[in-house]
Amino acid sequence: MIDKIKGLLIQYKEIVLYVFFGGLTTLVNFVVYLGLKNLFGVPMVASNIIAWAVSVLFAYVTNKIYVFESKDTSPRAILRELFSFVAARIFSGVVDTGMLVILVDYCHMNDLVVKIMAQVVVIVLNYVFSKLWIFKKK
Repeated sequence: MIDKIKGLLIQYKEIVLYVFFGGLTTLVNFVVYLGLKNLFGVPMVASNIIAWAVSVLFAYVTNKIYVFESKDTSPRAILRELFSFVAARIFSGVVDTGMLVILVDYCHMNDLVVKIMAQVVVIVLNYVFSKLWIFKKK
């Protein structure tokens, strides 16, 4: 049984690491947001934007090093990857917000249900962008 679990973890290592570091990224986002807003009195929107930026940077570094194991550390490669990573995250953020607006405001669905559905879409989009575009193996 243990060997089977080990085998599955090795087989799905990339996905397991993606989910693990995605959870840590979410934690970073919440800690930065709440720290700025509650401890330092930074306005909500500014706190959220800063938290998003910090968590995207954290996600980029962990995805590059641990999840997709991108070895190219040249300044050009880092800038290309970082730009692509941020662009993909902005796109998935727009998809997330668009789903909320359309499905909640126009279709009158429950916002929590839609947010969960949107997060599934966003996670899949971000993984596909990272695997096939940003950190693709040469």
